[in-house]
Amino acid sequence: MKERIILGIDPGTMVMGYSLILQRDKQLSLLRMGVLKLKQYDNQALKLKKIFERVLEIIEEYHPDELAIEAPFFGKNVQSMLKLGRAQGVAMAAALYRDIPIFEYSPRKIKQSITGNGAASKEQVALMLQKIIQFEQLPEFLDATDATAAAVCHYFQRSLNIIGDNDETKTVKIPKGKKSFSSWSSFLENNPDRKI
Repeated sequence: MKERIILGIDPGTMVMGYSLILQRDKQLSLLRMGVLKLKQYDNQALKLKKIFERVLEIIEEYHPDELAIEAPFFGKNVQSMLKLGRAQGVAMAAALYRDIPIFEYSPRKIKQSITGNGAASKEQVALMLQKIIQFEQLPEFLDATDATAAAVCHYFQRSLNIIGDNDETKTVKIPKGKKSFSSWSSFLENNPDRKI
């Protein structure tokens, strides 16, 4: 695909970051990044409704080809994790509603793909993104650059041919001496201990 718009989302229940990047051949440019502030809503259900509506608005305006979203991290506070998982699920549902393929990346994977360090700070990620896609000013909320990082991470994964166009037929390239699998079902069949 010569041209692709990738929507990146950093889900949150207080602030949701979003970003749209345009890939033309091997060039990346930033179309827009911003945040949806949700602190003023006391009701969790209302926050989820606002996330769904805003993601749909972004999709209607920019017609992204793919969604790259940050997976919730595992923390000690179960309530926070549940709320974050709901926010992520609602954003994903909006994309699914418009038949947009979804790709999920762990925070560590995103940071590693942008900075080379899976434990990088939000500020380090933001500064590296400024160099990669050359935007002038850092946003007030780094949730916006976190969303951009998810989109750029997805671009890098596509560039490395780790993601195929059909999820069932993709092959992940594995270093020499290690086995590769043609699908997730093939991997799970050969690794029954890895099933959840």
